[in-house]
Amino acid sequence: MRRDLKALADSKFDLVVIGGGVFGAAAAWEAVQRGLSVALIERADFAGYTSANSYKVVHGGIRYIQHGDVYRIRQSAGERSAFLRIAPHLVRPLPIAIPTYGYGMKGKAALRAGVGAYDLLTVDRNRGIADPERRIPFGRGLSKKDTLELFPNLQSQGLTGSVIFNDGQMLNPPRLVLAFVQSAVQAGAVAANYVEATGLIQDGDAVTGVLARDVLCDAEFAIKAKMVLNAAGPYAEGFVAKVLNKDRSHAARTYSRDACFVVNRRLFDHDIALAAQGQTHDPDAVISRGNRHLFIAPWRDYTLIGTWHVVWTKDPAAIRVEDDELQSFIDEVQAGYPGLDLSLDDVGIWNCGLVPFGENEEGATHLRYGHRSSLIDHGREDGVQNLLTLIGVRFTTGRYEAEKAIDVIAERLGAGRGVSQTSMTPLHGGNLPSTIDSAVQQAIRDHGKHCSPDVLRSLVHHYGATLNDVMHEASGAPDLLAPVGMSNVIAAQAVHAIRHEMAQTLGDIVFRRTDLATGAYPGEVALRRIAHVVAPMLGWDKATIAAEIEQVKARFPKRAVGAIDQDDSATIEAA
Repeated sequence: MRRDLKALADSKFDLVVIGGGVFGAAAAWEAVQRGLSVALIERADFAGYTSANSYKVVHGGIRYIQHGDVYRIRQSAGERSAFLRIAPHLVRPLPIAIPTYGYGMKGKAALRAGVGAYDLLTVDRNRGIADPERRIPFGRGLSKKDTLELFPNLQSQGLTGSVIFNDGQMLNPPRLVLAFVQSAVQAGAVAANYVEATGLIQDGDAVTGVLARDVLCDAEFAIKAKMVLNAAGPYAEGFVAKVLNKDRSHAARTYSRDACFVVNRRLFDHDIALAAQGQTHDPDAVISRGNRHLFIAPWRDYTLIGTWHVVWTKDPAAIRVEDDELQSFIDEVQAGYPGLDLSLDDVGIWNCGLVPFGENEEGATHLRYGHRSSLIDHGREDGVQNLLTLIGVRFTTGRYEAEKAIDVIAERLGAGRGVSQTSMTPLHGGNLPSTIDSAVQQAIRDHGKHCSPDVLRSLVHHYGATLNDVMHEASGAPDLLAPVGMSNVIAAQAVHAIRHEMAQTLGDIVFRRTDLATGAYPGEVALRRIAHVVAPMLGWDKATIAAEIEQVKARFPKRAVGAIDQDDSATIEAA
């Protein structure tokens, strides 16, 4: 991957995609896979906003059983299967236990019936998944004794056991989005991050391209195209209102700030997540078991807890989670699963993003979620031809919604109308010759003299079949194979991110190309190590290195930064 703005400016494309989240990246891959010429631009870094900050679950749609929504069940389960097929190194099954109480709707029999119905509706969910470790098992029940062995702090009075269903979990959402971008670029697309769409080029009522700005050097240029797909997430509607100079408030959507947080350690000594009782319920449920669940999920070496929803009406760029909100989240999850003994000091990092919400009355507590993504044809809506807007609801359905958008675009262009192959074609790194475990064992045989098994396992989960490309960066420079700080990240990954993955900033490297800062603050010593490795490649001086480090620090709770850096103060001072 090269950031080639000259190629963007000098070519004429069939399609320009605005937005480098999962919907835009998947659309670029879908379009180029069908033979269309494609440009993809993103105003910040790929997966820099909502796509990177989800709860990291690939939802198979089991909660839609309560809604009687078979369509969404089939769609969601199908897309979960697709991710497990095409990116087995980045997605894994996640077993989730739901405690059962009494003998009514909250009892084991009712829940087993619901999970059983779901299993029947998704009986084909493992089609084409070669690795047994990536297949989704049937649900199963656990006794009260077994349930309490797994989750000893559950309220035991009335407990009858639990039912386990299986969903999917992303090990690193930004790298999953990046895999779509890499696949598109390998197939001929031209992609660039830090390129903002500032306007449209029009010939009468027809769009013929995009006006763009290089964010890094503030240079403007034009990208010519036959059609434009606006997939800019929560920024999409604002962009349309601006460039069309029309009041579209009548069509404005309500957005939810979906938030979760990462605990800086494992709370369980096993890989089964827990669905704990929250304090709000789903008003759209036809069949209800009571309040919605909050999920406590093992995630790498951490624990991920969420999700909380708030109607967000402010600037999308201003979203954040304040300490008082985090404390309320902690209080709610501890009410659902007492004995966790969590405090704000245990929060390594919070994540939040904006997704379309359902219709809710002002001040409502029990909120309606968004159910369907939207594909808007601005020829019909606004009299502006060749412009479509895709606003997605769930990361899980990003590939599917992109496929449907490209179906419409291909029909308009009279090209690229073949059958989609993206649900079966491995993404970049996903074409492993066998299982994940065998890939790890092969990596240990090939590179075990230089890296620990834990480091190599992490690298396999990051890069899949392209692991050796990263190891090649350390040829003649064995110091690049040393772990950075207390992590399983090696400096060679940072070099690879600059040379081949279009990383432009320290934040790109530590948040979206590697795992260094995705779970908790890694410390200034680790950040300086990465910064000094890539500084010569990017022309950074001491002032730039300091500024890059401060920008990364700003993403973490101040108490976490202060505590870790205080312990490392002597090393930082020496550096």
